[in-house]
Amino acid sequence: MAKKATNTEVQALPKGYVPALKKLYNEEIVDRLMKQFSYTTVMQVPRLVKVILNEGVGDGTQDKKVVEESAAELSIISGQKAVITTSSKDISNFKLRKGMPIGAKVTLRGVKMYEFLERLIRVSLPRIRDFNGISEKMDGQGNYTLGLKEQIIFPEIDIDKNPRIHGIEATFVTTAKTDEEAYALLKEFGFPFKKHNK
Repeated sequence: MAKKATNTEVQALPKGYVPALKKLYNEEIVDRLMKQFSYTTVMQVPRLVKVILNEGVGDGTQDKKVVEESAAELSIISGQKAVITTSSKDISNFKLRKGMPIGAKVTLRGVKMYEFLERLIRVSLPRIRDFNGISEKMDGQGNYTLGLKEQIIFPEIDIDKNPRIHGIEATFVTTAKTDEEAYALLKEFGFPFKKHNK
């Protein structure tokens, strides 16, 4: 029987390894954006800085185990240990006290960010039933947040082990000064935005 790979074995990458999407950015996307926006220097070209995955767990106020399971799932999806988030204030209507566990989050940068991005675009999003593209709405500051209704679109998740279906919010933080530039950057990476109906 094959030995199960440990966390450290899974994350060991060859020396000098460059993720496919980072390579694409360096070799093709930079040039295309330079031409599209008439930048005078490479430093002006927007880039992806980090991806923040966030999961709110309403049931967490009643059962801490649910939050721990969500953090474990987020760790599997992202390839990096997720942290449990807690409430910052008391909200009596929701039976919420300050410091209660309410969700999980993880921030990805560098290699892990590009690896997650590739899996999301090429594997997970196409698994959504009747998928017809993602919203084009940016946040007005050159960043983009994508709401995913079901965590089971990620093949790493075994629905038999945790049958609870829940959503994940992914925020893509870029150095773009405008939404137009951020949109162009993400589209070049292969984000499947909805087609315009003209």
